[in-house]
Order: sequence, then structure tokens, then C-alpha cells
Amino acid sequence: MSRVISAIAGLVLLIGGVSTPAVGAAADSPLRMATFVSDATLPLGDVLYSETLKTIEHPLLAKGVVLDDGQRRYVLCVVDWCTMRNATHVQFQTKIAAAAATSPESVAVQCVHQHTAPTFDASAEQLLRQQADPLTYRNLKSLDEITDRLAAAVRQALDRLQPFDTVGIGQAKVDRVAATRRVLTAEGRVLTRWSSCRDPALRAMPEGDIDPLLRTISLLAGDKPLVRMHYYATHPQTYYLNGRASYDFPGMARERLEQEEGVFQMYFTGCAGDVTVGKYNAGTPEDRAALAERLFAGMKASITATQTSPVARIAWRTEPVTLAPRSDGARDPEQNRHIVADPNAKTAERIQAASRLACQTRLREPIVLSLLELGPARVLHLPGEPLIAFQHFACGLQPDRFLAVAGYGLGTPGYICPQRAFAEGGYEPSASAVVPESESVLQAAIRRLLGSP
Repeated sequence: MSRVISAIAGLVLLIGGVSTPAVGAAADSPLRMATFVSDATLPLGDVLYSETLKTIEHPLLAKGVVLDDGQRRYVLCVVDWCTMRNATHVQFQTKIAAAAATSPESVAVQCVHQHTAPTFDASAEQLLRQQADPLTYRNLKSLDEITDRLAAAVRQALDRLQPFDTVGIGQAKVDRVAATRRVLTAEGRVLTRWSSCRDPALRAMPEGDIDPLLRTISLLAGDKPLVRMHYYATHPQTYYLNGRASYDFPGMARERLEQEEGVFQMYFTGCAGDVTVGKYNAGTPEDRAALAERLFAGMKASITATQTSPVARIAWRTEPVTLAPRSDGARDPEQNRHIVADPNAKTAERIQAASRLACQTRLREPIVLSLLELGPARVLHLPGEPLIAFQHFACGLQPDRFLAVAGYGLGTPGYICPQRAFAEGGYEPSASAVVPESESVLQAAIRRLLGSP
């Protein structure tokens, strides 16, 4: 694993501090694509989110598409996992890249972010095992098996590459799903409306600051759709922490649509760091089914609204960004090193300290953002849990152009908040691993990627 991390570090240094465009082949070179899917479910008995996996309600899937322009390949992959931090994300990205015969910076790996799914930090696990009194928490063998399975699925997809010449873009409003988690009172207090909320007063508060639009990108051969990619910003969970693996209501809507339409469907979560379904969810199976139904309706409406255009080129741009780690309070590195090494410390405290140390180490290196362009369709891939303000910012730079945003790539930064959130308070800034000044740094990188001065 350390060799893999070193390879990525070398790649980042090679990219340097400037945006790297990768423009596709000439217009007479046909574009090709192939989809793939792989089971990404951990074995029973492994640690899921923070509890032992006891039952599998739905298989957790890694779904993706390989794009080929005759000169280079690009891969979009979205996984029914909560979070991939540090070496975990590296392992997914590098194995997919090797299988697709491309480079890691040409691969975007995002999580849907369900909490009935793994949150996995292989770097923290390695750190725990290196102590004089070692601690084993995550099953690294399971990670190897899942990523090997995924790589095999990508390799097999290369045998199914088929031409596409048309791209479709559509969008539609989703009814009664997303609402802000950061409910501001008249006095300026921040109330937290969690993903599951049974407080009638909180549920009665307005939806607040969200992006109500679900955006869909379709790739077609003529008028035949080959894959649809949906993008919507909300935390994608209803109830969890009961040892159950599930792709929750977004997966339910996604797989139902795939079965009904007969077209491969992918679902990405946007900048949903402060957006949940708590206004419309009390944590019941009935609420989950209703949310899946309304999200499904939004997907269908977005498909109906799709407009198609010929496409003959792929553009892929990358931009390295350095988000400085916080070291205040409980994130003090010296304090966490002591906790990790202390055999008398509580197990949960050692695990948390190892994760903080691993994330601080990774944040010393740049994180590579990417932008895919296919004709009028553009997709921005972001790390961590960006708050909805970053989606508004990115889409507002060029409001007359279509842009879909996928968050939840490399999970290391945690919540990426606007600077004002740290003054307002609330859960998200308290859980952020990066400094308040990260807002302007990330915004500048997004501007460069989108070519917006």
C-alpha cells in the first residue's frame, strides 16, 4: 500500500500547481464507452460504518463507465460507500486506472455516502497496526478483495467498448426530498436537522438553502441511450447504525429505473455536506419508500427534459489543490500521537486519533480535482463533503452552461465549509478537518477548472 501512495504522490508532484487539460482525439476518431458494475459489499462480521455488519438488505455496488476517445481513457466510478479516506481512495483509483490502462488522474472515484455502508481509512488502520501495542479495526483483506473484483469488472468492460456519438443533458426539480441541515433561527442560532428527524418544530421549518435540481447526463448511440448519470445534492440516508448494509433510497430509485428502462443508471451525490432529508424523514421504512419514489420521479422528469447534441470530443482537466489541515483542539497532532500509542486509551479514542493523524499527513499533499466535458455536458468532481454553497458557486460562475457536481471523492478533508460557517457554529464546521480559509482556495481551483476568471 505504501508503494501505491508513493506513486500517487509522485504523480501529484508531476502535475504541479497548474491545471492540466487533456483534450480528446480528433473529431473523426469515434468515441467509445462501456459500463461496469461490481459488488462492493463487505463480508458479514466486518465493521460497516462504525458497527459490525450483520445483514445485507441490498448489495453495495460500484458502478462506472469507461470513456475512450482513441488516444486516452477516462473512468467515472461511483460506489455505494459512505467515505473513502487516504489510502483507501488511492487503492480504488489506482486499481481502476491499471485495469483501464490509463493514469490515476484520469479516474474519478466518488462515494454516494450512504451511512448503511463502509467508512474506510486504510492509512489509519496501518498506523494502528504499527504501534508497540497494535490495534486491528478494519479488514484490509476485504478492501483488497473488493478492489480486485472491481478492477476485474473494469478489465472485462474493455471488451464491450461500443461507439457513442450523442450526449443528452436534462434537469428537473425534485419534490420534498432535500432540506438544509443548518436551520438558522431568527436569533442567529444554528439548529441541526439530522437525516432522521422526529421534532415537529424542526420538520416544520423551511427547506432552506438547497439545490432543488436533479441533473442527468445521458450517453447515446444515435437515439439509443447507453448510460444515464444522475446528480443530486442531499445526504442519502434515512436510518442506519443497525448493522445493515443498504444502498438506501437513492439506490432504490436508481436500480428501479435501471430495471424499468433497461438502461445502465448511475447516481452521484453533489455538495450535500449541509443538506439532508430530515424534514421529510422520521427514520421509518415508509418515509424511505416515499423518498425513493419522489427521487425516482425526479430522475424520470430529468430524462423527459433531456436535450441531445452530437459529441465528438472528450475534454478532461485536472487541478491540484492544497487544503491546509486543522491542528486546533482535539486535532493537535502531538496529543493524537500519544493517544494512538497509549495501550490504556479507549479503543474508540485510538481509532479516532489515528484517523486524524492519517488525514493530517495526507493533507500535506495536493488533492487533484477534475472536470469532464462532453459537448454541452460538464461534470465537476470534488473531494470531501462540500457544503451546498460550493455547488451554488460552481454553477453560478457560468449560469448559462450545464454543470453537474459530484462531491464525496477523497474523503480526507471531511466537511469543506464556507468561512462564515465557522463564525455561525453548528455541526459541520466542528467536524471539518481543514481550515476556514479552504473556501477561497477551493473556489479559486474551481474557477481555474471552469475557465472562469
